[in-house]
Amino acid sequence: MSTIRSRPTEGGNPGETPIHEPVALEAGDAFVITPEIQKVVERAQAYLKAGYPVHFSGPAGAGKTTLALHLAAMRGRPVMMVHGDDEFGSSDLVGGDYGYRKSKLVDNYIHSVLKTEESVSTLWADNRLTLACKNGDTLLYDEFTRSKPEANNALLSVLEEKLLTLPTKRPGGDGYLEVHSEFRAILTSNPEEYAGVHRTQDALMDRLITIKLDYFDRETETRIARAKSGVALEDAKSIVDIVRGMRQTGLVRHGPSLRACIMIARVAAQQKVRPWEHGFHDICRDVLIGLSARVVRDGEADLRVKIDELLARHTQAPSRKSSGTAIEVPVTTEAMV
Repeated sequence: MSTIRSRPTEGGNPGETPIHEPVALEAGDAFVITPEIQKVVERAQAYLKAGYPVHFSGPAGAGKTTLALHLAAMRGRPVMMVHGDDEFGSSDLVGGDYGYRKSKLVDNYIHSVLKTEESVSTLWADNRLTLACKNGDTLLYDEFTRSKPEANNALLSVLEEKLLTLPTKRPGGDGYLEVHSEFRAILTSNPEEYAGVHRTQDALMDRLITIKLDYFDRETETRIARAKSGVALEDAKSIVDIVRGMRQTGLVRHGPSLRACIMIARVAAQQKVRPWEHGFHDICRDVLIGLSARVVRDGEADLRVKIDELLARHTQAPSRKSSGTAIEVPVTTEAMV
């Protein structure tokens, strides 16, 4: 995992109370680099360097957020993180009034005359998009299509004209903010058919460079599952083959994803259970049967049967395991996020 540190928010207005602080991402040792991942990273880096926002789109568990964090860490700039929310409005990105300030002036200069004056004013606070544009931070907007399209309208002028339009009541400004030259945006989204996902406006999609992600190849999934859990190489291969086998049945709308591989591998490692030992089948069933809510047809029974078939095929003890043609996967990983 990456190391996250906060830094004080720069700029601001006198009396303004910052409610968000950027984080600094530092390299960790849990990010796995394979040729497939490296190609995606290099393309995304080129787009960011040219000044364009990068949008990772793909199914849940495809590694979109991890790749976004990896890219953000490689930039070496503070990161403002935003997570899409159906309750978002534009003020949740730009800023708004958060509280009040009350002042009272008592004038008793002339002893026989007492004058008092009271005033109440609202307190404005910039939100994450405004702060990122002002300070040149990296905006990481995770699952942005979970926010309603109108909540993201502020991004249109930011990404095209490099200007952020601000409410006129914001103190210390003239209604707009020129975007810092180092500002960059990285966004992620799930497919539109997912629950809770909104179709975003075409004007915003036209400003993004979208990289479509799918599930990784077998080698990459094996290395990631092993790096995240510490299981033996052969165990990681068996787990990945079971999950990929479920994915290929066509019984389930989406998945199972790489998360299922990591769940099974981590629990098996913690319990010190090998694939052919008692208890491993129960772990796999408990993780995979959760897919029953997403079966394509009325086939939960078919799902259970297929899980058992895959377990029988891929969890034989080493002495009885048939020789395969899989390439041996090296253990080494490269660290970023």
